Amino acid sequence: MDKNMMIGVDLAKNIFQLHITTMTGALLSKKKLSRDRFKEYMKANEPALVFLEACGSAHYWAETLGEMGHDVKLIAPQYVKPFIKSQKNDVVDAEAIVVAAQRPEMCFVAAKTKE
Repeated sequence: MDKNMMIGVDLAKNIFQLHITTMTGALLSKKKLSRDRFKEYMKANEPALVFLEACGSAHYWAETLGEMGHDVKLIAPQYVKPFIKSQKNDVVDAEAIVVAAQRPEMCFVAAKTKE
């Protein structure tokens, strides 16, 4: 499958912030979606590279998004932190996730499965 965009997702309890770019890093859009709207959006969207900051719910979302055809990678929070440009908030975090993911030396975390 040809994946032509990257999506950085800042996961939260109720609202998810998305930072969507081309494969070269050019901004396509920023979205703020509820949990249900996020699932609908990702299901309707063409397969993409999706990057999540590793946390408890990230493993669930990695599996769910993977079943939808997306290529999901998790990044440890300590590797995202250096790329936060200003005060920490959801928009800045989502952007930092994409910027960190573009680094060639980035180490990704393996997603846990139900097994």
